[in-house]
Amino acid sequence: MTNPQLTRFDPHDPAGIDDLLSDDEKAVRDSVREMCERRINPFVADWFERGEIDDIRGLAKELGSLGVLGMHLDGYGCAGMSAVDYGLACLELEAADSGIRSLVSVQGSLAMFAIWRWGRKAHKDEWLPKMAAGEVIGCFGLTEPDHGSDPGSMRTRARRDGDDWVLDGRKMWITNGSVADVAVVWAQTGDGIRGFVVPTDTPGFSAPIIQHKQSLRASVTSELVLDDVRLPSTALLPEARGLKGPLSCLDEARYGIVWGALGAARSSLDCAIAYAGERTQFGRPIAAYQLTQAKLVDMSLEYIKGLLLALHLGRRKDSGLARPEQVSMGKLNNVRESLDICRAARTILGANGVSLEYPVIRHMNNLESVLTYEGTVEMHTLILGQAITGHPAFH
Repeated sequence: MTNPQLTRFDPHDPAGIDDLLSDDEKAVRDSVREMCERRINPFVADWFERGEIDDIRGLAKELGSLGVLGMHLDGYGCAGMSAVDYGLACLELEAADSGIRSLVSVQGSLAMFAIWRWGRKAHKDEWLPKMAAGEVIGCFGLTEPDHGSDPGSMRTRARRDGDDWVLDGRKMWITNGSVADVAVVWAQTGDGIRGFVVPTDTPGFSAPIIQHKQSLRASVTSELVLDDVRLPSTALLPEARGLKGPLSCLDEARYGIVWGALGAARSSLDCAIAYAGERTQFGRPIAAYQLTQAKLVDMSLEYIKGLLLALHLGRRKDSGLARPEQVSMGKLNNVRESLDICRAARTILGANGVSLEYPVIRHMNNLESVLTYEGTVEMHTLILGQAITGHPAFH
């Protein structure tokens, strides 16, 4: 007997996951999607090809007006929305481009979260409202040229000189660095690793842009150079001691990636479905051939499983139950599977798959970076391995 309430099968939501979202969550998703379709999608392939975003400060202000900068934080002009809301926003932003989602993630989950969680009230009052509005851009200086997965071995130093702090060192692969107004910088001190709020107009601070990237080209990526950067004692983040401070920020950013990577996968999957229905070979659309259907089914299944995992982690995070190991699970699985989805989509498009006329190769190249930033496959595997077995295997 046919159920009269049974909805039509939707190839873009084959498992009916939309039914698990509230109307408010769908409204957040739809508003971000609309903004991306209007403000980013028509231009992003050109930005990627040129390696430059037109009017990035204007774009940041529009993202601020939309409410997505620090949207999961409370107070100080932040939207105070749920983890699921933030995840859905990240998915839509990365469906446009990983570089745009990176801009938002670094601003909100790294720079703003560090100040919001670990900063002085004066830091929060000074920086967070302007950052939430997109009037001020932030960056997060942790990774170094020789120390990525091992931040505890960083060489950047902060020493006391009277009442001041003086910072010396280098940071590498820093999103937003060359356009940032404020940097959260982590450094070794006599009291362990500490964080500092560094206005980028401080003498001795510079941020040369990194050129010749073949991934995340629609994103500003920089080196941070700190040569005798003198800061007042109040620049110190007082509550952050040791690696707990920066790692707490990375957990926030990794959670956004759990959702964001799926946006790149969805965009590539949708493109492959449409292309397979239009491209004819031997008198039939290639969607009518078994091998193409097998690829599309496998891609859809992995996307669905990743989305269910992301939503589950979002609900746990909103309940205060999400553990860092669980976020590692989501980051490891969803980026790896999203990259495989993009690679499979590329094969369906054939030679057209390498053209920027289609989004697939751009997403595929971007995810090669997302795969290794905020924790490599190896590091997240070892985090989960230790959690499952009780034995650390990092050394």
